[in-house]
Formats: sequence, C-alpha cells, structure tokens
Amino acid sequence: MFEVLNYGFMQRAFMAGILVALICPLIGTFIVLRRLSMIGDTLSHASLAGIAAGMAGNFYPLWGALIFSIAAALGVERLRRSFSQYAELSISIVLSASIGLAVVLISLAKSFNADLMSYLFGSIIAVSMKDIHMISALSIIIILSVYIFYKEFLYISFDEEGAAISGIPVTALNIYFTVLTAMTIVVSMRIVGIMMVSSLLVVPVAASLQISTSFKNTMLLSVLFALFSVVSGLFTSYYLDLAPGGTIVLISVLLLIIIIIMKKIGSFSLSYR
Repeated sequence: MFEVLNYGFMQRAFMAGILVALICPLIGTFIVLRRLSMIGDTLSHASLAGIAAGMAGNFYPLWGALIFSIAAALGVERLRRSFSQYAELSISIVLSASIGLAVVLISLAKSFNADLMSYLFGSIIAVSMKDIHMISALSIIIILSVYIFYKEFLYISFDEEGAAISGIPVTALNIYFTVLTAMTIVVSMRIVGIMMVSSLLVVPVAASLQISTSFKNTMLLSVLFALFSVVSGLFTSYYLDLAPGGTIVLISVLLLIIIIIMKKIGSFSLSYR
C-alpha cells in the first residue's frame, strides 16, 4: 500500500495534503463560529479569477490567486462595515463580482485546459516543488498567526463589541483574519480544488462539533478528521483513479454522517474538557 510514497509526485501530494489538513480546520473553526461559512466559496472564486489572470498573463498562477483572494478578502471586510446591518451582503457582492471576473479572465485566456481543471478540482500529479515551497511558507504564516492571536480571534468570534470595548483592535484583526482565510484557500486549492476547498474548511469542524464540548478540542478533533480525510482520500484517489478533491470531501462528509448517526443512536459520545 505504501509503495505509492516511492513516487515523487505522491510525496509532494502528501506533503501538501498534510499541510492543508492542518490549516483548514484551524481557520475553519473560527469561520464556523463567526457564521461565515460562505466566505470560503467567495474567496475561492476570487482565487479562480487570479488563476485565470496568471494563465492569461503568463505568470505563476498561485501568485495571481493569492493577490486576487486577498483583494477579495479586503473587499469583504470593507463592505461588511458599509452594510453593518446586513453583513452577509458583503459576501454575496464579492462572490458575484469574483465569478464575473473569473469568467471574463478565463475567456481572455482563450483556453480551458487541463492545468485549469487541476486547479478547479485538485490533482495529485500537478503539485510541483514550487507549489510546495509556497504552500509551506503560507502554512507557517497561518499556523503562527493562529497561535499568536488565538485569544484575540476567539474573543472577537464570540463577542466583537466586547472585544472592541476591552481594547482589542477588532477592525485590524478582522482584516488580518480574512487575509489568513484567503491564504488558506490558496494553499488548499492544489489538492482539494477551488470548487471544493470551502468544504474542507467547514465539514471537519461540523463533525467535531458533534462530539466535543470545548473550543480547543473542537479545533483538535477537526484537524484529526481533516488529516484522516486527506490521507485516506489521497490513497483512495490514487488506487481508484479518482479526483482527489472530490474523494477527500466525500470522505469528510461520510465521516460527518457516521458521527451524526452514531450520536443519534447513543453509541458514540465523547466529552472533552
């Protein structure tokens, strides 16, 4: 079974996959707590526009994805302040603009080739060492940021007004968190694909919420569920010749369904303090 690790492309796929499985739940737990689950879809479509821009402009597509997704993240935060009573409008507006821009840039690129498909749906063989270097660098930034600002992010997620009154720079940290979310989207798209990256942000967290009673353990369990989904998904996609992104997401959804069923029948109950 493990002979697949003798291949360089599988080694790169697992390196990228493990990093993705670590950072998606770290950011996703805060996203779910803030009830911003749709932001993953919004930023992933912005990153698609960046990918198309990179292909049309003949430069490294992940740089385009990073620039466009961060710009979209800043746009979401700016619009959230403009529509304070209807904050969800900011996500819908940026999502619509991102889809439109992506379609226009794809048409300018004059091709819908296999490379673009690998960004859309993920690919084992498409992960290069250049991708690994960028994924590793962004992952380190994301993990360190969550570690450093963990208490502030948690406070803001539960009580944004109270955090502001206590002296926490809420606006700046909200912007920074949204930028971290954009980075997470870019890191994940090579393995999971643009169309499904938001699922890996949310589904493992949803599964962990079923059986955990504390925030830290929700985060820990979601990382474990994501690791299981990614590793088993990569093995399954290799041996059955399936799309890795779809396989990983389906395994994570199946895991969620199993946990819900077992919880309902009362045979699976965990409590962490």
